[in-house]
Amino acid sequence: MTHKNKIRGNNLERECVNVAKEEGLSAKRAYASDGRALGKSEQVDCLVESYTIQAKRKKKVAQWLYPDFHNEDVNVVVTRMDRKEALAILPYKEWIRLIKIEKEHNDGKSKSDSTRSSNDNEND
Repeated sequence: MTHKNKIRGNNLERECVNVAKEEGLSAKRAYASDGRALGKSEQVDCLVESYTIQAKRKKKVAQWLYPDFHNEDVNVVVTRMDRKEALAILPYKEWIRLIKIEKEHNDGKSKSDSTRSSNDNEND
């Protein structure tokens, strides 16, 4: 029988994938939460576009990690451990919105690049 915490973790992975797909992004959950099924390290739980995600669900985490804990006008929390790089913590749906913007920008760039190259071929 699957343990409650495993079920909750699987649900978070599914939620991550479903939210991304609803926004038109490519997303995939690793079979059995093992990234090797996706050609990645075993720590990877899912992919959104080219980003690998390790999903962690806990009953309780430090409240200060949530931007709205600080005030309703705080969007991102940045934290850093000594001798490590800074991490930006933002709501998942906001991150998905940023990835969607990045994808639209890159798609528009590649379309204009292909239009430019086809126009260059016509001019030759």
